[in-house]
Amino acid sequence: MLQDSDLALRMEGISKFFPDVIANDKVNLDCRKREVLGILGENGAGKTTLMKILYGLHQPDEGKIFIDGKQVRIDFPSTAIDLGVGMVHQHFMLVEALTAVENVILGMPNKTVSLDLESARERLKALCDDYELHVDPDTEVWKMPVGKQQWLEILKALYRNINLLVLDEPSAVLTPSEGKQLFKAIRKMTDEGRSIIFISHKLDEVLEITDRITVIRDGRVVGTVNTKDTNQDELTRMMVGRSVTIDRKSRPAVKEDKPVLVMENVYASDDRGLLALKNLNLTVRAGEIVGIAGVDGNGQRELAECIVGMRERTKGSIKIQDRIVNRIADDPSFTGYIPEDRQKTGLCLDMTIAENIIFKEITDLPYSKHGILRYNSILEHARNLIKKYDIRTPSAELTAGNLSGGNQQKVVFAREINKKPVFVIASQATRGLDLGAVENVHDVLLNERNRGAAVLFISTELQEVMSISDRIIVLFRGEVMGSVEGEGADVSTIGSMMLGVNK
Repeated sequence: MLQDSDLALRMEGISKFFPDVIANDKVNLDCRKREVLGILGENGAGKTTLMKILYGLHQPDEGKIFIDGKQVRIDFPSTAIDLGVGMVHQHFMLVEALTAVENVILGMPNKTVSLDLESARERLKALCDDYELHVDPDTEVWKMPVGKQQWLEILKALYRNINLLVLDEPSAVLTPSEGKQLFKAIRKMTDEGRSIIFISHKLDEVLEITDRITVIRDGRVVGTVNTKDTNQDELTRMMVGRSVTIDRKSRPAVKEDKPVLVMENVYASDDRGLLALKNLNLTVRAGEIVGIAGVDGNGQRELAECIVGMRERTKGSIKIQDRIVNRIADDPSFTGYIPEDRQKTGLCLDMTIAENIIFKEITDLPYSKHGILRYNSILEHARNLIKKYDIRTPSAELTAGNLSGGNQQKVVFAREINKKPVFVIASQATRGLDLGAVENVHDVLLNERNRGAAVLFISTELQEVMSISDRIIVLFRGEVMGSVEGEGADVSTIGSMMLGVNK
């Protein structure tokens, strides 16, 4: 029988209510000392809300929280940190204009504000060495690859001497090698006596790194299992109530010969002014899905942004249906764009679902007339798309920021796909989504392909690219390293190209 002294955390009867939504319903959760506890659940199941309660970003409407056996009240993140609780959010909480070391000491208690920056730098370097999570203390965050930003978030928590660390989708932006390094660091943390709460939709990772797994569905705990006694099928059924399959290779392509997207000799720079795309040539035809594979940071973001006109190319041409396109606004009906960051680029989080859905049609009848918005028509349109795309929300007038990640992505898809564009570009479209939401995204893209649209699918998840693509293009340092047919593609060949071995 476990005693409170054996537990780093116990949450008892936690409930959280939002207007028309029960986010958490009498949740009981415990995390033992020196263990990695996995938390699984669909998008919108209540996982992140529960962790925000633990971290002081939300207050529970019911229930109690115990840290190291003592009941506590956590009103603010500063209170959580004082209690030894840290959290690394799925969407980073870093100030991009500041350096790594400045971010680490930002928000420290007043008594340490005068801390010598050199001392902070040395301590940060020591943490980097101890956990093999290396960042340059004097590099501004905006210049860092996303993997380094993830390391910085973890180091920032360790700098504050936390004992219980919540990691929300920590590997979503990491390369496979970085993922292995993360697991090595997690094991070191638990060896030192820390406890980890690991939230992820990647079942293979959860099964590899955790000791126990708690599954949450619709705001309630379905059950907790020992990792060694379970498997992916059981966990999937616990999460969504059914089996989920994302392998779609059996669906035949309807590829036509008509080129829709043609990129010729394209060059572009990244935010640091460094060459990100080099002599890139790419064609996507009607009725096919072309997957872009590559380790994150090899030009994928710049490729997508060049196509839609968010990034200026320094050389070369981009055509959609034989028309040179410099901006997506040149003809928004041609292109459906699902950006890699739905919160920063895909949505206005403070605006309603209906307002987000109508962005591309805001000047069209029947949604506006003589410059005046017609809200009844907008709401009716939004409600139809909410039903069509199964967006889980109590109202079309709910702000997009109050939706789960999966439902936010559905709003983006509803807006971008509804007008049946001839070309669809989906960049990291399943990042941070649960298996059911991933299946939904794949179904939407396959349906677009089957009706004759050209689809460019960019993902750092190699297995996903292989499962959905008719052709696969591999990027390495902004160059095309090779192209293979989706049918019969093997991990070894593509993996070599991703490392720049084959050309």
